[in-house]
Amino acid sequence: MGNDNDPSNEEIINFALFAYCESVTLEEASNNQHWRKAMDEEIHVIKKNQTWELIDLPADKRPIGVKWVYKTKYKSSGEIDHFKARLVAKGYKQKPCIDYFEVFTPVARLDTICMLISLSAQNNWKIHQMDVKSAFLNDTLEEVYVEQPTGYEVERKEDEVYILKKALYGLKQAPRAWY
Repeated sequence: MGNDNDPSNEEIINFALFAYCESVTLEEASNNQHWRKAMDEEIHVIKKNQTWELIDLPADKRPIGVKWVYKTKYKSSGEIDHFKARLVAKGYKQKPCIDYFEVFTPVARLDTICMLISLSAQNNWKIHQMDVKSAFLNDTLEEVYVEQPTGYEVERKEDEVYILKKALYGLKQAPRAWY
């Protein structure tokens, strides 16, 4: 037996955090009316915001792929609130100085948030949380080409790609465009 300061005598505590991940495939989502509706809504918002334009890919450019990300949103009671499908660019395949030239990450400072909460408490202001639907889709960006999403290819134009006029989630440029 060693002394009390011996590391072998220390109590070891392990913590495990569990985050539930949706494991919905594109095939499963395409055959489920709830997911299909969520995907249709996402495409509708993208078109409404004039996020992209279908064109022939220039010879010296390469498109970035896109994928669907699925999330079931729940009410506080545990009941399903709605299904959320997000079309995300595969920004991890973007190459620096080819597909983008800088990255930008806006950060909210904790002391600023504390100050705002303190001011609202002192002045009896109400605090509201808001969620901006498709926040990254609201600004222009440099020249980026993406493939057509599977299941939403334009008939007789399957070889064409979209040039983005506005940012998509997943792009290296998306946080700067949003900010």
